[in-house]
Amino acid sequence: MSKLSEPLKALINASHAKPNTLPAPRHIASVYERVANGAREKGVGLKAWLTASAAATFTLNSPDSLLELYKLANDAKFKRNENHGVWTAELMREIGLKCIGLNGVPRTINCLGAFYAGLPSPIRTELQSRPARRALHPKTITETTDRGNWLWDRIYHPFTDKLTAKLAQSHPDLPVFIIEGEYGALFTDPASPPLDLERVPNVGRVTTSIMAISVLRAQTGVGPQVVSHIFGLRKAFEDGTAQLEEVEGGEWLSGNEGSEWLLGEVDRIVQELGGSTFAPGMEKEARAKL
Repeated sequence: MSKLSEPLKALINASHAKPNTLPAPRHIASVYERVANGAREKGVGLKAWLTASAAATFTLNSPDSLLELYKLANDAKFKRNENHGVWTAELMREIGLKCIGLNGVPRTINCLGAFYAGLPSPIRTELQSRPARRALHPKTITETTDRGNWLWDRIYHPFTDKLTAKLAQSHPDLPVFIIEGEYGALFTDPASPPLDLERVPNVGRVTTSIMAISVLRAQTGVGPQVVSHIFGLRKAFEDGTAQLEEVEGGEWLSGNEGSEWLLGEVDRIVQELGGSTFAPGMEKEARAKL
């Protein structure tokens, strides 16, 4: 295979294309700590604020910042039990995986790879290393699609059918992929095999909505989707499905005041990390070189 030319390599790595992950700002740990302190004052527990912070950071493509967040979440004041370090790492890994449905694969690959490499060696050896819950085979396909339709309806009811039809007008396979491939295979959690919840947290109905709101807010340009998932979080408490997962402060986050706080904390992280990198602007000088 022929090598890339030097001009082509230079163009790929041009500064205006922002080809690399974002480094951790010097004060990012203090930003996360302010989020955590504010959450404590509002009665929002570790799982919720860590999910929101991690989702925003995955979106902004800053694996070094994720490691700073992990260190904070493992401070003694947050420790739940002797498995807390593993539990926290597994929660952040699962959030990163679910971000694929909203951010795309590349950012999750970048961030999860660097996050894993930066974890303490004793923690890495305790993490799950074999796929056990999402592999598709004939016996699980119906279960997976049923889960996808269940979550899709819970979030978008009473507009489920109308939204599905509208998406299908754009492309007939669009709602099929979203419902089956994302909501079924990724966003919902298989019932089996059962998790050891002391070591591997379940990222269920409420946490997934918090993740979605945070990702979309940090991503920018997708206000209608932010609205949809804010309503999706509210519906979890209205229809009782929030009872399937215990999230301290989740119900408060579903109200107006709580949702405002959540968006504001995501904005704080975005500002510290330098804004969204989804559609970076190009300086006039950079355009002239193209």
